[in-house]
Amino acid sequence: MPDRLKNKVAVVVGAGSIGPGWGNGKATAVAFAREGARVLCVDVNIDAAQETAGIIAGEGGQARAFRADVTKAADIAAMVEAATAAYGRIDVLDNNVGIAQLGGVVEISEADWDRVFAVNLKGAFLAMKHVIPLMAAQGGGSIINISSIAAIRYTGLPYATYYASKAALSHLTRTTAVEYAGKRVRVNAILPGLMQTPASPAPTAPPTSTPCGRRAPARCPWASAARPGTSPGPPSISPATRAATSPASSWWSTAAPR
Repeated sequence: MPDRLKNKVAVVVGAGSIGPGWGNGKATAVAFAREGARVLCVDVNIDAAQETAGIIAGEGGQARAFRADVTKAADIAAMVEAATAAYGRIDVLDNNVGIAQLGGVVEISEADWDRVFAVNLKGAFLAMKHVIPLMAAQGGGSIINISSIAAIRYTGLPYATYYASKAALSHLTRTTAVEYAGKRVRVNAILPGLMQTPASPAPTAPPTSTPCGRRAPARCPWASAARPGTSPGPPSISPATRAATSPASSWWSTAAPR
């Protein structure tokens, strides 16, 4: 169904890609534009944001690039100001930023713990803090927080900070959705599994010493990664994101497709 986002304004945080190919944010930004939205492509790497905006412009869509560090409140406030100055409103906010650091609670350093939480959780908090008042004042909007299947299960490797930060993001999504439902601001989370993106490690078999490594492939989150070429790519997440922001999902809030 084309033009589901016609005349809407979408801000995609994490719209660039850290390497060649398609990251989730890049794919989502382009998908929103193909549905008729005007898109502010936000990334800490302005060149990556400009590349995404260029793809949209090349297809006849409308997009601008903006640099922001999601851990800095001043950058997020400037992002919202840039979106409203360019387009007058924000109908969709897609928080698509996340990093991971290998290590369990014993191995991980305090600095790495703080860094991952700052990007994965504080970034979404700051974006919602600055965007929700605008959405409430204009009569509503849709926020999508990209969480992870790691928020609800162990994936076979020790990513203590990633598990904890994504679990916190999922619950922050639930409670914020309830708090602002009366103002017609919908807040949903999407929990994708391991995907082939420039940010993902090279596909490899899981360590056999882990519980996941001893499971049947169909039950293990690493199963598709153990078979190169079979993990889903970023385009597979964009239909869920588009659906959660379209008028057809006007009653969705706190849902967590995965």
